[in-house]
Amino acid sequence: MVLALDIGNSDITVGLWKDNAWKHVWRISSRPDLPELYYGVKIRDYFFESGNAVDQVTTIVLSSVVPAMNDKMKSVSRTLFEKEPIVLGPKVYASLPMQILNPFEIGSDLVANAAAAYFKYKQTCIVVDFGTALTFTTVSGTGEILGVSIAPGLKTAIRALSQNTAKLFDVPLEVPASSLGKNTITAIQSGILIGYEGLVRNVVTKIQAELNMPCILVATGGLSSVITPLGSFFHSIEPNLTLDGLRLIGEHVSA
Repeated sequence: MVLALDIGNSDITVGLWKDNAWKHVWRISSRPDLPELYYGVKIRDYFFESGNAVDQVTTIVLSSVVPAMNDKMKSVSRTLFEKEPIVLGPKVYASLPMQILNPFEIGSDLVANAAAAYFKYKQTCIVVDFGTALTFTTVSGTGEILGVSIAPGLKTAIRALSQNTAKLFDVPLEVPASSLGKNTITAIQSGILIGYEGLVRNVVTKIQAELNMPCILVATGGLSSVITPLGSFFHSIEPNLTLDGLRLIGEHVSA
């Protein structure tokens, strides 16, 4: 079994790969103020409740964009699973058949996304990740990360509105029936969700024009299915793409 740990700004995604599938995907709040013991107990309980044994895990792969969480999760790997995790970073990147843009700066989640797209498709891909940030990672068919675009994510944008305006508040992430909002909720939904549809289409169009070629378009992230009009825009919507990238990198490093 492979355990993938994707530590993001909002959540830690814990994926258990078994029998050629992600049998379980759990999410824990990513909070550096909580002790290592909290995360160890949570993950241990997930294994117990799902009927999986911690000693069956053969490989642990870890990606983190929250430096304050790194030592905690490495310690959990050693204590709970008695395994040294493969931690994405420049040393691991150097072993991949890829060319990583700014290896000391690029987010490891973006590298995982690019690796998954490269290993799966071997064609130029644009991976759009709908997370805390909305990211566009372009990787060539030879494994070169050509560039990245970053914008605030959907929830981040809505949260910014509610926190910085007196009369606006969090709303459900649902595409409204009309772009003409009739109340505060549908007005925000129109501006954010319909607006972000245009943002995604425009950024992708600009990237493809600059490359002068069509690309495989892959969506991922927890909110990848929220903007329903974009469903047919992507060639594939893969919520677990980042986990796939971690697994594939782990397999390559361990081979």
